Amino acid sequence: MACFFGFLSRSVCLSLLLFFFPFALPMPASYAAVKSARYVGSLACKSCHEKEYISFITYAKKSRSFQSIERVRKGLTEEETRRCYFCHTTGYGKPGGFISPEKTPGLKNAGCEVCHGPGGSHARTKSRDDIKRHLTMKDCEACHTSERVKAFRFKPLIHGGAH
Repeated sequence: MACFFGFLSRSVCLSLLLFFFPFALPMPASYAAVKSARYVGSLACKSCHEKEYISFITYAKKSRSFQSIERVRKGLTEEETRRCYFCHTTGYGKPGGFISPEKTPGLKNAGCEVCHGPGGSHARTKSRDDIKRHLTMKDCEACHTSERVKAFRFKPLIHGGAH
């Protein structure tokens, strides 16, 4: 299936479709819990996952991903800048996700929740069932598409320096 936007990958397109039309496809019973989950920012992970948090902040480039937007912003339109937000921030376009650096500063970089999903429920319950734990390359493909890899010359590495 090709995305009707053309420039978006299939998985990003499907995510947008589900965001704007949540009843367009049949959903598992657990979808209501996932839909109600909220983003809390990587700092909320630190108290229980300090070693992983420090490693992520120190070594993962995505922990500073908003700097890439700031570096090239002068040459971009506002719409082009917003397209960068999908991969360079946490939860942009999703309930409780990034809105702007002023309104949601804790979500302005691509943080823990980009890979592990919204952490609000997990932070509250501490349950392993409330967070995505076993990641695959499929999880990376929302942002690390072959077109972007070629255009931006980066290599998608699963857990690449994250923790």
